[in-house]
Amino acid sequence: MRSDQQWDIVTGIGITALAVAAARAVETSRPAPLIKDPYAARFVAAAQHPVPLPTTVEEARDARDRDSETWTDMTDYIAVRTRAFDDHFLRAAKDGVTQAVILASGLDTRAFRLDWRAGTVVHEIDQPRVLDFKLRVLREAGAEPQCDHRPTGVDLRDDWATALEGAGFDTSRPTVWLAEGLLPYLPPEAEEHLLHEVHRLSAPGSRLAAEYFFDMGQVLDDPVMEQNAVAMGVELADLLHGDQRPSPAERLAERGWQTRVMTGADAAETYERALTPSVMTDNVRHVFAGLR
Repeated sequence: MRSDQQWDIVTGIGITALAVAAARAVETSRPAPLIKDPYAARFVAAAQHPVPLPTTVEEARDARDRDSETWTDMTDYIAVRTRAFDDHFLRAAKDGVTQAVILASGLDTRAFRLDWRAGTVVHEIDQPRVLDFKLRVLREAGAEPQCDHRPTGVDLRDDWATALEGAGFDTSRPTVWLAEGLLPYLPPEAEEHLLHEVHRLSAPGSRLAAEYFFDMGQVLDDPVMEQNAVAMGVELADLLHGDQRPSPAERLAERGWQTRVMTGADAAETYERALTPSVMTDNVRHVFAGLR
C-alpha cells in the first residue's frame, strides 16, 4: 500500500473492495451461483459510488455490451476466488479450527454468511472507515454474525499484530488466515513483514490462504486493465506494486509451512466455471499453506 494512502469505501483501495462486492452481488443473482452473499448489493447501494456498478447478471451483461467484457470476466473470477476461500475456511472448521483472521477484510461478509463451528472467533482487520461503513450497512440489514465476530480497525502498515492480540487473539490456538486481494497492494518488504507476523502468531495446525500474482508488472502494463481501472476512478500504478519478489509459497515453505499452489484456471476447473484467458487470470495464483 502506498505509504501516504488513507481511504474509505469510495476512494483508493476502498473502491476495489466495492467492485468486488458488486461482483459477488452479480454472482449471487445467478440461478445456480457458486456463492451467495445477501449483503453485497446493499454495500453497493449504500456507497453511492459515482460510477454505476452492476449488481445483477442483467446489469453486468449491459455493462459488458456497453463497455467491455470486464464485468463478466471479473464476476466469474471473483466467484471462483470467493468459493475457493470459503471452502478454505469450511475445511478448517470441519477439522476443528475455531480461530480465524481475515486480513484487509474490506467488505467480506464471511463472519455473517458461513456456517462456523460453535465457539469460533473471527477477527477482521482493515481501515477503520471501511469497517465502520460495512458494519453500519450490516446493522441496517439486520445481519447477525454466525460466530464471535471481532473487527479491528487498524492499518496493516501499523502494528496490527498488537491490535489483534488486544482484541483477544490467542497465539496458542490454531488459526485459519486469509489474505484475499491483499498482497499485490503491499511492497515487498511489507509483504515479508506480514508473512513474518502471521508465522510468529500461528500455532501448529494453523492454515493460510492467499492470492498473489505471478507477474504483477505484466498486469500493470496491460492497457485493458489500466483503462478499466481509470473508468472506475482509480490508477492501478497508484495502488499496486509490480516489484519482483519471491512468491508467498516460497517464503512460507522456508518457515516450515507445507504449501500448495493453484492457478486461477485450476481453481475454476474445480468449480466447473471457465475463466476467459486474460493478463489477470493467467497471472493469478492461490496458495494454501499449513503449519504442522
